[in-house]
Amino acid sequence: MAVYLSSIVGSPSIGVYSLATETMVIIPVMVPQEKAQEFADWLKTDLVYTPICGSVLVGALACANSNGMLVPNSIRPEELERIKAVFSGNITVMETKKTAYGNLVLTNDKGAVVDPRFKPREIKQISETLGVEAVPTEIASLPYVGSLANVTNKGALAHPLLKDEEKKILESVLKVPVEVGTINCGVPYVGTGLIANSNAAVAGSMTTGPEMFIIGNALDVVQEVKIS
Repeated sequence: MAVYLSSIVGSPSIGVYSLATETMVIIPVMVPQEKAQEFADWLKTDLVYTPICGSVLVGALACANSNGMLVPNSIRPEELERIKAVFSGNITVMETKKTAYGNLVLTNDKGAVVDPRFKPREIKQISETLGVEAVPTEIASLPYVGSLANVTNKGALAHPLLKDEEKKILESVLKVPVEVGTINCGVPYVGTGLIANSNAAVAGSMTTGPEMFIIGNALDVVQEVKIS
């Protein structure tokens, strides 16, 4: 288990372009397949090699845990088939005007927190799809919780301005300890530059040594940095 540094399509914002769970990692086809497989090997998961809605912004558009996945209604049939070939959980095509579910939902296999602007029926649908309790809250007084933190089944790393009352909600719902930090040399939107599961973490290539140390502690992965 280790912490890795990498980039996708030349960008350190790897959380925008990829999505990881305990069982799969989704990497867009613009990334060379050899590199995409490297991500899967690091995280010890199966690889889903596909765009979402024809876009490379996989991590921003979709959200998933081991139980289920949320995708926008503009997802293409062939993309759904590629996901279903690897992922056996629930897949819900959300029929709302919202599209960036990766930015709006933060989940592990124990719970989920969601943008408080979701309607009650949407929160219920999210909960049923992911198979966990879904609770509306903010992080650092901001609603787009998926872009503001990263969580696994072992720990979470959130925006450095996380409030005490928000931290209590996260720890209660997600059932893991929560720490604060940044990625990519001071970026507070942790979810945009980090993907992880219980096996490993992959951070954006601009992430500093001190940031890597905090990531390792927060997500309980070994302090062994590898660069690709």
